[in-house]
Amino acid sequence: MDSTISITLSPGLKTRRAFTLVEVMIGASLGTIILAGILSMFLFIGRSTANMANYAELESDARSGLEYFAQDTRQASDMTWNSANSISLTVNGATIRYAYNSGTGEFSRTTGGTTTVIIDGINTFTLSGFMITGASVNTSDLSTLAKRNTASGVTKQLQIYLKAARNSSTVTTATNTVLSARYILRNKRVTA
Repeated sequence: MDSTISITLSPGLKTRRAFTLVEVMIGASLGTIILAGILSMFLFIGRSTANMANYAELESDARSGLEYFAQDTRQASDMTWNSANSISLTVNGATIRYAYNSGTGEFSRTTGGTTTVIIDGINTFTLSGFMITGASVNTSDLSTLAKRNTASGVTKQLQIYLKAARNSSTVTTATNTVLSARYILRNKRVTA
């Protein structure tokens, strides 16, 4: 008895089925290109989201800070220029001081001995005063008390211009430029 088995293949079938080296390389290349595209899109969306969050935070801080400033300015019965970047307002008998610190980039509000930073990350800041006629008050030289008193006496409107920025390590810097309305010191008496 013969123990060998014979297998007969049909004439149209090959004995092996597999990918050729060229097919494998083309498939790997296409897969790499697709994955690179998905990864770059994922990174772009992540960075855009972080940038939008930074911008939204800037906008919210600016709105909130300017709302404090507007409310106090409109209610103030008197104001004093402390420097070109600092004023004191008298509101209901209390003194409220607003000041910009260029070293820290913060615009703060001080009342009752408590200082609160209302806007931070400021790169550029200008506090402008205007007379009742709309003419600009000269605040470039407030070196003496007499000059500060003169500027304080004629100021009827205040306006803030600022440029703030937020930065994170993976995102380009988000900047926000704010030009406030002119706030009128409604309760302050000024003659033209």
